[in-house]
Amino acid sequence: MARITINEIARRCGVSKGAVSYALNGRPGVSDETRERILKVARELGWAPNWTARMLSGSRTEAFGLVLTRNPRVLGSEPFFMELISGIESVLSERSYALLLQVTADLDAELDTYRKWNSERRVDGVILVDLRVDDPRIPLLHKLDLPVLCIGDPGLAAGFPAVWTDDATAMINAVDYLVGLGHRKIGRVSGTADHGQVGIRGEAFRGACERAGVEPMIADSDFSAEAGRTATRELITADDPPTAVLYDNDIMAVAGLSTCLELGVTVPDQVSLLAWDDSSLCQITHPSLSAMSHDVMAYGAHAARRMFEVLEGTATGAYLDSVPTLTERDSTRPPP
Repeated sequence: MARITINEIARRCGVSKGAVSYALNGRPGVSDETRERILKVARELGWAPNWTARMLSGSRTEAFGLVLTRNPRVLGSEPFFMELISGIESVLSERSYALLLQVTADLDAELDTYRKWNSERRVDGVILVDLRVDDPRIPLLHKLDLPVLCIGDPGLAAGFPAVWTDDATAMINAVDYLVGLGHRKIGRVSGTADHGQVGIRGEAFRGACERAGVEPMIADSDFSAEAGRTATRELITADDPPTAVLYDNDIMAVAGLSTCLELGVTVPDQVSLLAWDDSSLCQITHPSLSAMSHDVMAYGAHAARRMFEVLEGTATGAYLDSVPTLTERDSTRPPP
């Protein structure tokens, strides 16, 4: 069977080859009506891109890359990234784009992945997550010929376009909520220390506690359930334990709730627990978990739309997606 070409699609639609190219590559230059007519004819003819020719001509790959550096077993239990990827895919699928996902064991492997993608022209651009302080990925990606969109605070993006949530304001609001309930000693189970957002939340947490005149207690963790259990046990078994504990994600909060039950500490009668991100896990526990909520799928979709703008050269700044807000459930109440 002969391969369907752009020439054939152009002939069937009565338009130029350039118009067909613009439509098939999702680029501006044709009206919405013409684009839809071209795409309809292409689907009917069973057209598919000639990837070899695209590589040689410098055309697009119709794929974005996302690297996650973490233990695959831990990744499988993280609702945040499953929802974020779902949101990204919801936009990419509308444009017939693919998401090339690579899970790496460490930062060196992640850096090697970007070098390989760039040299082999595997992706049209990169979505960068888990921004770090003095992030070694930033200078490398500035050198490579890859469009980049950061998901994270613009203060960590070093000039790259960024889509972000205001975690500092959300953390201040979370502390103010617990103080308003009457808590005078508040614990925090933090995420991975070298992640920039963890530092931003930490600074906001300490500042809010200081302004309110309450005592902060911080137990370092790494976003995993097991580390969340260990950190919760450390806080709850202290000589003078906090009456409320705030977690940097929901999987650690669920693990913390389980640990409290194991220790015979009732929630919320003896200690209040407040999660972050608010996946469905927070709603199915008993008691259900109060959380700092934001729509993570919508966050991913927003990032994907901006990634296309980066590709076209029209996205150059920082775009605030949301400020996580309190969803109050059964795990928080005034201290005993």
